[in-house]
Amino acid sequence: MASTEKNTKRRVGIIGFGKLGQYLINAVQESDQLELAFVWCRREEVLRGHVTEELILKDLSKESLSERNPDLIVDVTHKSIAELHGADFLSVADYMIGCPTALADEKIDKELRDAAHKNGLYVPTGAFWGGNDIQKMADRNTLKALKVTMTKHPDSLKLVDGELKERNAQVKEGESEVLYDGPVRGLCDKAPNNVNTMATAAIAAHNLGFDKVQGCLVSDTRMKNWHIVEVEVTGPTDSKTGNVFHVSTKRKNPAEIGAVTGKATYASFVSSMMGAKGLGAGVHLC
Repeated sequence: MASTEKNTKRRVGIIGFGKLGQYLINAVQESDQLELAFVWCRREEVLRGHVTEELILKDLSKESLSERNPDLIVDVTHKSIAELHGADFLSVADYMIGCPTALADEKIDKELRDAAHKNGLYVPTGAFWGGNDIQKMADRNTLKALKVTMTKHPDSLKLVDGELKERNAQVKEGESEVLYDGPVRGLCDKAPNNVNTMATAAIAAHNLGFDKVQGCLVSDTRMKNWHIVEVEVTGPTDSKTGNVFHVSTKRKNPAEIGAVTGKATYASFVSSMMGAKGLGAGVHLC
């Protein structure tokens, strides 16, 4: 439940203690607007020495969550947490889902949208550039096509076992390969940790959705210092001239080899965390 008292810090619970989770915890502790309600990690022992004992959440039951009285729960783990606990998160607080690839699963998507009848389900824009403008076009149904291309070093791609993982392992030094080029929905379960940007695009472009927004994943051994995200937006055609509205952007995010998340995305998540409030029920970009 959102805080109503003036000058009360917004209470944030963090789910996950990877690099991004640790970054967000530090940001909350340094903020004059936020305070930690709790931290949860699948392996509780790794929290000790980093988080005070009273902030460690023992389990993700609705009762345990409610006792901590969070205003916002930020989940930066795996889509399985959203599937198992997302509805409970929404029953007690606003919920920022750090793995929006979970919403490519129609069952999970419906459950969370249905659960967001009191509190908001917030989707961080992360590495996705221009999300609010694209959402506005989708609202007016002037968005006709959207394609997101992500290029990363093979070691930065954490792929589920299968054909894509095998092909990624075979990319030779100095070369690149397109691992996937098609509807975003078909990629989310194959690379759930890598293509959250594409999932966010599909959510913003709601008139197209996961089946019509196109995603292209490129494995490139030359990407030793960067993650690259390219967004191509197609709008309406002018009836008089035949000219087509088109916008393309290219975002180069500094990233070390092996990093799943680029460095600039960490700061973007903090901004999303700060802005995930006040919009009420439903699904919102932040």
